[in-house]
Amino acid sequence: MKHFDLTQKYLSNLGVLLVKLHNIHWNVVGKHFMKVHNYTEELYDKVFEDFDEVAELLKTKGVMPLSTMKEYLASATVEEVDAKDFTRQEALEIVKKDLETMRDLGSEIRNSADEEGDFETVAMFEDYVAFFSKNIWFVDAMLK
Repeated sequence: MKHFDLTQKYLSNLGVLLVKLHNIHWNVVGKHFMKVHNYTEELYDKVFEDFDEVAELLKTKGVMPLSTMKEYLASATVEEVDAKDFTRQEALEIVKKDLETMRDLGSEIRNSADEEGDFETVAMFEDYVAFFSKNIWFVDAMLK
């Protein structure tokens, strides 16, 4: 089923995003350090929960989830960033782009799963899309 391949990509994105958010969390600098530091921690905690849920969803569907960094990096559309000092603006722009990537892929998975009659996946991904949409709004507000 097409949505299983997309879900593997989503899982890979979550794996890369988890590490990337830690990078930004550790390396953001400037007068708004604490706000971005705390926000990225909230995000990576949620991403970790979703990472586990998505892998378990694949297992319940009889699909072996990708499970190595090598596989994640080969499959992911979220890209790593090198460690450096990130300004608030840089950090939030990077995060926003990745949130949009996750929202868009989540929406594609939701729609594909619906076409393929997988209501369980539809329900999960509706929640994921809503979460990422809300957080895009949060980041837009922080960037003003």
